[in-house]
Parts: sequence; C-alpha cells; structure tokens
Amino acid sequence: MIRFEQVSVRYEGAAEPALAGVDLTVPEGELVLLVGPSGVGKSTLLGAVPGLVPHFTGGTLSGRVTVGGRDTRTHKPRELADLVGTVGQDPSAHFVTDTVEDELAYGMESLGLAPDVMRRRVEETLDLLGLAELRDRPIATLSGGQRQRVAIGSVLTPHPKVLVLDEPTSALDPAAAEEVLAVLQRLVHDLGTTVLMAEHRLERVVQYADRVVLLPAPGAAPVVGAPAEIMAVSPVRPPVAELGLLAGWDPLPLSVRDARRRAEGLRERLAGRSPAGPVPLVAGPVHHEPPAPGVDGAPLPLSGSPAPVPAPRSGFFGLRRTRRAPTTGPAAGLTGAPDPAEPLARTEGLGVRRGRVEALRAVTLDVRAGETVALMGRNGAGKSTLLGALVGMVPPTAGRVRVGGLEPSRTDPRTMVRRVGLVPQEPRDLLYAETVAAECAAADADAGAPAGSCRALVSRLLPGVPDATHPRDLSEGQRLTLALALVLTARPPLILLDEPTRGLDYAAKSRLVGALRGLAAEGHAIVLATHDVELAAELADRVVILAGGEVVADGPTRQVVVSSPAYAPQTAKILAPQEWLTVSQVRTALEADR
Repeated sequence: MIRFEQVSVRYEGAAEPALAGVDLTVPEGELVLLVGPSGVGKSTLLGAVPGLVPHFTGGTLSGRVTVGGRDTRTHKPRELADLVGTVGQDPSAHFVTDTVEDELAYGMESLGLAPDVMRRRVEETLDLLGLAELRDRPIATLSGGQRQRVAIGSVLTPHPKVLVLDEPTSALDPAAAEEVLAVLQRLVHDLGTTVLMAEHRLERVVQYADRVVLLPAPGAAPVVGAPAEIMAVSPVRPPVAELGLLAGWDPLPLSVRDARRRAEGLRERLAGRSPAGPVPLVAGPVHHEPPAPGVDGAPLPLSGSPAPVPAPRSGFFGLRRTRRAPTTGPAAGLTGAPDPAEPLARTEGLGVRRGRVEALRAVTLDVRAGETVALMGRNGAGKSTLLGALVGMVPPTAGRVRVGGLEPSRTDPRTMVRRVGLVPQEPRDLLYAETVAAECAAADADAGAPAGSCRALVSRLLPGVPDATHPRDLSEGQRLTLALALVLTARPPLILLDEPTRGLDYAAKSRLVGALRGLAAEGHAIVLATHDVELAAELADRVVILAGGEVVADGPTRQVVVSSPAYAPQTAKILAPQEWLTVSQVRTALEADR
C-alpha cells in the first residue's frame, strides 16, 4: 500500500539529510509502528506519505514514494486526500471549523459525500471516540487531549485507506488512549485499513503493532522487523521490554499480561525487599540571588539559587518583553517574601468557570518547597486550568489562590514571573526568535543569568542541536525541551509543566527527570500536569487526581498509583502485589545482590 524507494530528504540549509536511502514497504491492512529517538526524521518520513513533504514543507525529496499506486511527486496532498488521512503532532494545525461536529464533517464535505452518509459517519465517530458530549462545543474551549481525539475523528470520517498518525496518544489520558487504539485495531482488522504511526509512549502501542520500523539515527537506514526483535536492539523501548531485558526473558514480552506470566521468578528474587524512592524532598525556601556563573564543561547550571527575572518573554503573559540589568546582593531579594513555614503555593476552595463549563470546583491544594506534584486525570478534568490559575492566567471565580504570598491573577505579571514559571502544552507560545542561539541569549538576558546559562541547559537536555537551527525545524519534542530550558533558565521557585514529555523519547525523558530532581533538591517546587504514568512514578513525590474539576485523590505516589488500574505504571502491574514502580528501582535491588 505504501512504498518508499531509496527516499532521501534534505531541507534547505541543513548540513545532513533528514532521511537517507529509505527503502520500505508497508503492506495493506497492517499497523506499522515507527520508532526512534527524537529528531531522527520520523515526522519527515510520515509527512512524505500524504505528500506534505516536500510539497508543503519544502526541501528536496529524491527517490520515490507511492501510496495506493499514486506517486507523491506528481500527486499533491489534495489529490491524495481521499486515500490518506493524516494527523500531525499539533492537532490544532488541522482544524478549519469552529465546533466539534462541523470539524468531523468537513473532510467528507470536501470530498462531496452525500449528506445522509455524512450524518451517519459523524454519529459513528462521536460514539467511537467518546466525543458525543462535546459535539456542540467550540474547539477553542477543549483540552489538549480532547482536541487530539477530534483531530483523529476528523480523518476517520472520510474512511481513508491509509492513516498516518504522528504521536496520536501523546495528549490522551490512559483510558482515552486505549479507546483510540481499539478503534485503530478495529479498522486494521475489520476494514483492512493501513496504519503508519509514530509514537514515543511505546508502552501504550507496541503490543498492537504488526511490525516495527526503527530509525536509529538521523539519516540512518531503517531497521524493520517483528516488535519483540526490534525492541531487543532499539535505543528506545517501553518499561515492559526494559524489565524483560533486565530479567533475561526471551523473547521479550510486549504486554503486561505476557510479562506477568513470566514474572514469578523475578518476584521471588525481590521478595522481602523494599522499593527505594521517590523519597519526598523537604527543602528550605528558595532564595532569589543570581546564580553563580557556570563552570566550563559542567553539565548545567542546575545548581545555585534562582536569578531575578526582569520581565516575561513575549507570549508568556501576553506582555511586550523588556530588558533590565540583573541586580546583585541584598537588593536582589524579593520584597514581601512569604513565610518559610507557609506552602509555596496554595489554593483554597478554588473554582473556575469558563462559559457554561465549570472547569474547577472547590479545589484545595498545598505545594511546598522541594515537592514534586503530578496532576493526573482524564482529558478535560481541569489540570491545565489549575496550572493557569497558579500562574495568574486564569482568574478564579470562587475561592483563593496564593503563590509566594501573592494572588497571581491580581499581581503584576512582572512580579509573578519572579515566583512562578509555566511551560505550556504548546511550546510555540514561548518561541519567537530565528535560531536556538538567539532564543537562549534572550532567555539569559530576561533572567539576568550569566551568558551561556540557557545554552548549557539546552545542551544537557537536548544534545546535538546546532546554535543556528530555527526552532520551527525542531521536532515537537525538541521544541518542548527548548521551551522548558528557557523557563528553567530563570529558575523560578515554582515551576509548572503542562504535559512536559509530549514528543520526548525515553532518553530525553530521563534527562528531564534528572534536571527536575536537581531543582527539587535545591528547594524548587514542581507541579506537572501529565498523562504519562511512567513519568509520575519516576519523579513525583505526590499524585493528585482530578475528575470533573474536583480533587478525588491526593497522596504519596506509591499509595495513589499502585491501587489504580488506570494510573499504575507497567512495572507495578507486572510485579503486583509487590509495590515496585519503576525498572530503575528493580535494577537497584538486583544489583545490591551482586
């Protein structure tokens, strides 16, 4: 159905090709999973199938890509629209109408389908993806995960023969991800639809794949094989496969069910041991002197105290950026600093209403210095709204919010940005310069940090990205990491992260975890809204679950997630009833025997 014949892609100004010598066939009626580290060209390969590369993105494509016998060199994307449905990493880029129901119908209307056919397919898709309650909602009011489901639904309604999906579950809660993957399986098995999908959260999808295509490095030839074979050699693999390698299981299990059947011996080896970490961190309040200059060759600067932040970047609070020289000495501290005994952030009976939607109801929450809190819950539960209230972007309609002793929505953003930093779901909101180097230089100046501080952090979190790279040429995961580095350069006492692992491979996620642990150990408080249960297990001291805008669970990570079928990580499910959360905990315990 899809054929790549010696395909290479080079973008203008790039030193190396994004793809080189790709020779690949995807048969009809298969679900093929595309994997590899961030930035190796997965999105470029996917974009070549509907002709977006090079007709829309630019660059030079050599070789030949055919889909259903149509050559993408001579057929532009609009001429492939009846055959190929595509959802990219940014669902919002696909929307052309205002409401959910209209968006689901738009593709069929463009193809000239009969009204009765359109109506039937819209109703089917609303039910399949759990969107019926949202049919009349404006798309602008939806959460990130809800938008992702609408984007997937909009390409399902025309019934294409080929689906090309780039990170289709990245913004979905675990239950919604299972629903989407079940729909894709049904299309593959019952209708013979061909699905080519890239996904970093392999723990969700690898067990459903017929074959896996591994792109090991930029410009490297793909490696194709059965899922278990590829996972054994892949630089990226899910916890279930990582645990299988650690335990010496052959072939590697791909699902929790298969792993549990083999785990009896491993449970016996671990019996009587207690999992280590994550240990709640209780640190003193963060002070506000400028950070000491970094040391050449040092991995960070992630040590030292946070710098004063003169003004927010354009787009962060919707203000024009201004420059001020950094202050030093006692004057660098904040006036009206909060009592060290008080929580760094507190909400009391917080309510937020957006039009007819009650986004938050009676939310009471404390976040203390040195604490890492994971906000979890289904799409639309209110996680992003809560982060917005903490940073001052969303005013409360009931109750109170205090951060650093101030009410965020009533405080000058230039003051609040010294106390709290937010990395939003859409990294574009923080990126506006022409190069990575320019972004970093602006972040250093805005934060009053020593020159090179941001670049050192980018190099640690995102190695191998040249200074001259334009942010739009980065993958979604790389852009998010760059935006994270810009915010962390200012080192605010309270750091808010909204879906921080979207688009990140396991190595990048591990680097992020290391950086955030270092900040928490220094006394920074971290609140992250995430659907990534593996991240929560690895990093969070505490998990807060929201449902319908209310807090329904709040407690230590192990206590909350182990008892939950939806939010338990793979390791916990495999080794239950023992309470192990991560592969790293198991590895540490086994190494202690040697």
